[in-house]
Amino acid sequence: MSNAKVVLDPAFQGAGHKPGTEIWRIEDFKPVPLPKSDYGKFYCGDSYIVLQTSCNKGGAYLFDIHFWIGKDSSQDEAGTAAIKTVELDTMLGGRAVQHREPQGYESDKFLSYFKPCIIPMEGGFASGFKKPEEDKFETRLYICKGKRAIRVKEVPFSRSSLNHDDVFILDTDKKIYQFNGANSNIQERAKALEVIQHLKEKYHDGVCAVAIVDDGKLQAESDSGEFWVLFGGFAPIGKKAVCDDDIVLETTPPKLYSINNGQLKLEDTVLTKSILENTKCFLLDCGAELFVWVGRVTQVEDRKTASASVEKFIIKENRPKTTRITQVIQGYENHTFKSKFESWPVSNMAGNASTDEGRGKVTALLKQKGVDVKGISKSSAPVNDEVPPLLEGGGKLEVWCINGSAKTALPKEELGKFYSGDCYVVLYTYHSGDKKEEFYLTYWIGKHSVREDQDMAFQLASTLWNSLKGRPVLGRVYQGKEPPQFVALFQPMVILKGGISSGYKKFVEEKGLTDETYCVDGVALIRVSGTSVHNNKTLQVDAVPTSLSSTDCFILQSKNLMFAWIGNSSSFEQQQWAIKVAEFLKPGVAVKHCKEGTESSAFWSAIGGKQSYTSKNVAADVAIREPHLYTFSLRNGKLEVTEVYNFSQDDLLTEDTMILDTHSEVFVWMGQCVDTKEKQKAFDIGQKYVEHAVAFEGISPDVPLYKVIEGNEPCFFRTYFSWDNTRSVIHGNSFEKKLSVLFGVRSEGGPKSSGDGGPTQRASALAALSSALNPSSQGKQSDERPTSSGDGGHTQRASAMAALSSALNPSSKSSSTQPQSHSGQGSQRAAAVAALSNVLTAEGSHSPHSRPSPTADAEKTELAPATPQSETEPDAPEYARTEPDVSQEQTANENGGQTTFSYERLISKSTDPVSGIDYKRRETYLSESEFQTVFGMTKEEFYEQPRWKQELQKKKADLF
Repeated sequence: MSNAKVVLDPAFQGAGHKPGTEIWRIEDFKPVPLPKSDYGKFYCGDSYIVLQTSCNKGGAYLFDIHFWIGKDSSQDEAGTAAIKTVELDTMLGGRAVQHREPQGYESDKFLSYFKPCIIPMEGGFASGFKKPEEDKFETRLYICKGKRAIRVKEVPFSRSSLNHDDVFILDTDKKIYQFNGANSNIQERAKALEVIQHLKEKYHDGVCAVAIVDDGKLQAESDSGEFWVLFGGFAPIGKKAVCDDDIVLETTPPKLYSINNGQLKLEDTVLTKSILENTKCFLLDCGAELFVWVGRVTQVEDRKTASASVEKFIIKENRPKTTRITQVIQGYENHTFKSKFESWPVSNMAGNASTDEGRGKVTALLKQKGVDVKGISKSSAPVNDEVPPLLEGGGKLEVWCINGSAKTALPKEELGKFYSGDCYVVLYTYHSGDKKEEFYLTYWIGKHSVREDQDMAFQLASTLWNSLKGRPVLGRVYQGKEPPQFVALFQPMVILKGGISSGYKKFVEEKGLTDETYCVDGVALIRVSGTSVHNNKTLQVDAVPTSLSSTDCFILQSKNLMFAWIGNSSSFEQQQWAIKVAEFLKPGVAVKHCKEGTESSAFWSAIGGKQSYTSKNVAADVAIREPHLYTFSLRNGKLEVTEVYNFSQDDLLTEDTMILDTHSEVFVWMGQCVDTKEKQKAFDIGQKYVEHAVAFEGISPDVPLYKVIEGNEPCFFRTYFSWDNTRSVIHGNSFEKKLSVLFGVRSEGGPKSSGDGGPTQRASALAALSSALNPSSQGKQSDERPTSSGDGGHTQRASAMAALSSALNPSSKSSSTQPQSHSGQGSQRAAAVAALSNVLTAEGSHSPHSRPSPTADAEKTELAPATPQSETEPDAPEYARTEPDVSQEQTANENGGQTTFSYERLISKSTDPVSGIDYKRRETYLSESEFQTVFGMTKEEFYEQPRWKQELQKKKADLF
């Protein structure tokens, strides 16, 4: 690191300070920062460096560096990008994962940064390449491939480019056509609609007609006729010609090579983590992709030599030059790399002391060189998460104890008592807002329960799930790993020793064990460690002095006596729970309070006499890994998972089964179009994944496992997405759903093209307003779906339609998590009129784009804008809150009329705190410009993220 000043390029100054994307283009063999307005634009003649900074739940920054090589980029430029990537990694502490991204063969992770797609453009910065004319619209034909990370490629505008197997988009001046090959994939058709929306907003100012043309359907339609006229008239299209893009490199069994002085040596042995030495570099050859593993104490020169050796390997093995190469540093291996090994014992390499110490040295050295390294040495210590989403209260709770082939319903006064030798089935029926009846169904497995009872609990829970037509979320919960939403159902939840089932009794008798089943007239010691409704688990422990701990409270039951022992380091909440638990176990009994150090002889006598015990707090098992979404496949009995990066609700395709791993819980999500028999196998799939994740990701084998069916997702699943409830009620395959969501039309019997230009929009708005002012009339647009828009005009329209929707539905109730103000129907109508006025006066003004849109006249039509969700509608996206809970008026009153404050005054360590604000929402008081500086994005972009991502970024900025 002594030459840090030499290798560090000034263009990288300040890189990696905030979560998000940063891009540099290689110009004259130097990296030049790309303006954010050009993000997503890649020229075939150029090479780029893309840095993606993310933040895990522990607060540590993670880095991925991608260097993208255009198909027409020179070898020298590509080499420069590779070298500069190493420099950037050096500045970031040498712990980034590096990816080589050839044009057309980009990784899914790279493409996930630029949703829905990237469309490389001809030309480039370097001399010899002419940039295309950007002020003249040109008709273009694209081919679209991919179910999630979609790859879009421009092909010649010719009939010969079409085929029956793929999906094509024809972008013309006045209309965008989607041509679905007869043999094309349903999910590719759905993703192509996202590309159409992207083209419509980017090149047509959001005002353009769209038509769907189905291959082989020759019905007399103007859309189909117009489409074929553009190709010179209808004629049969030929079979698909095989091209390089269709050659999919197969993944081969991995081979590991050690690299010594540029020479590769095959390691002919079973692949285990122990083979990888921290002083060496290794090449993992997986056929379709190559991995370079770098030991954490290897020298820079060794790393450079390893990279050169891999390039030579590609040539020697006659691999395509488009082969992807990923370089991982020891301790920061990604899931794909780790899964190639037989097993991967999990260690805390990414956050241990030696790594932090090394990172600190890098930071100190770079500071000496004048480099701002703010954020590089952030601690990766776990932070406490806020209370997770819990189920709505006031529902009906039913619990059955398993006893052989029967289940016995527990009386109300026993709800919350669990014996470790038994199994239980729990059903909670509740209503969430104005929605339909919802169900939370789980079966609980005690640590000492017998296998027969465990199997019967699963069978009975599955039977109950089927009888409710698959609507409940079905969970498997092991003792000691109860999730928050389960614990919160019981006030309190007490886990007692022993069991009451005949199976447990028989097991104890056969093994000659002592039956320790809890008895209300015996001696029992109960530890109370929870502090709130979602973690108030209470456990019976051995009635001996060594079980005590100063950090907890305990209930000691000794026949007719009941003591509440208060540890000196226990919290007030624990003390309150202790009294509640005592009343729950023995209603009406008098409880004797004894603070630690003031115990009576009767107390010590009951537990065998006074002895020493611990006064230290036991570290909790805190999950610090961010959630991951996977698709999976079974090959030769082995589970292979593929990660879906930067996932969203759109990635939950109705034909698929997905796995969401939050580290503390695992969900098997199944789309409505998944075969019924497959849905019955959800727990088999989930168990295979859990076994896989135990070996490679370090999750607990007893992690809660859930089966979730599309349309019945619970709140604690939805929280990991920016969720739109309206999508859950739309039926059909992925393509039909996407049509409904984005365009407000259905493919079954509905119009194939949709449009709603200026005059039509005015008519629709006026009709909606008329309905608002005349309550007897029925609004005709209440069932439309929201479309996504990217400009101010669309935001105004969305606001207008939201206000109109509120006026049309004055009785609708909000399920939003923030308080809503209801000013009455009169003010709603006034808001609708004002919003409509903004739409009618603002129409026609569009921001300039690189490709001009068609003239906005009566003949031009736009995709029908469906009614967006207002804040008062129950189906509004969850957690999309942009206003503080404390009123702006209150804040202004207490701060001399001021409602916007500087970041320095808002941070928690400020010596001059702001009064009268909502401290849970401090970021809302930042100005737009400072918000952009602190978070690296606008407020709108910030609140479009799932809540867990918002909270991570707030913690990073000390605003949590």
